Amino acid sequence: MAQLARAARLILVGAPGVGKGTQAERLMKRYPQVSQLSSGDLLRNNVRNRTPLGIQAENIIKTGGLVPDGTILRLILSELTTRGWLSSEDHVRPLVLNFSSDAAALPDRDSYITPPFPPQQESRYAYSNSPSASFILDGFPRTAAQATQLDTLVPINLVVHLSTPTDIIMDRICNRWVHPPSGRIYNTTFNAPRVEGKDDVTGEPLVRREDDSPEVWEARLKKFEETSQPLLEHYERQGVLWRVQGNSSDEISPKLFTEFERRFMTGDASGRD
Repeated sequence: MAQLARAARLILVGAPGVGKGTQAERLMKRYPQVSQLSSGDLLRNNVRNRTPLGIQAENIIKTGGLVPDGTILRLILSELTTRGWLSSEDHVRPLVLNFSSDAAALPDRDSYITPPFPPQQESRYAYSNSPSASFILDGFPRTAAQATQLDTLVPINLVVHLSTPTDIIMDRICNRWVHPPSGRIYNTTFNAPRVEGKDDVTGEPLVRREDDSPEVWEARLKKFEETSQPLLEHYERQGVLWRVQGNSSDEISPKLFTEFERRFMTGDASGRD
């Protein structure tokens, strides 16, 4: 079993369809000390458990609003603190989110929750460098402004930019079929079902997602290129950006494993802390 020498704090950046989920799963399987923190899962868990932050987020969502960046940062802060991977250097007690609460008990506006974090150059928090405190952060940040706010919590020490040619991504999407009840995904090019149009496990029919059209994906890829560049530049200035290109996940994974081990399985690594 591969053992890390220090904590890895990763973000995977790549266009839709490039295989970020696949690479995250392979990293966690190969390096069991690495876990995944999904901002979406944290939000859904807090809404379901009726925590104070979850209640406020739910109210925002019901009115058609977007959950503020500050709220997502509080979710991440709470999760890292609960796991013992983060502690406040100035003894500021983080908001406790792992308990149920009635919405009526909350004030109309909790100033601790709703505003974004104040701009700061350095983190107020002490972070664990234990290998067991390794994680892949999924879903956040998506912009340079969000990354700057995340810097006030914990320093990311490896940002992987996954790159696959657009024509190959489009081919993956146009040939993708799914089994909605299970979420199993097939591709007629490289992962075809044993029986055409049928799920391998249940034999139920496969369907194509409504948004898996060339027009929709061309727009999504264009938007990603426009919005991701400032984020990548932010992490390049910090010296933690690493780029890898490949035509398939199987081509990318060995390169990613080699770089990951170079940075986190030796005492002297290039990723910053």
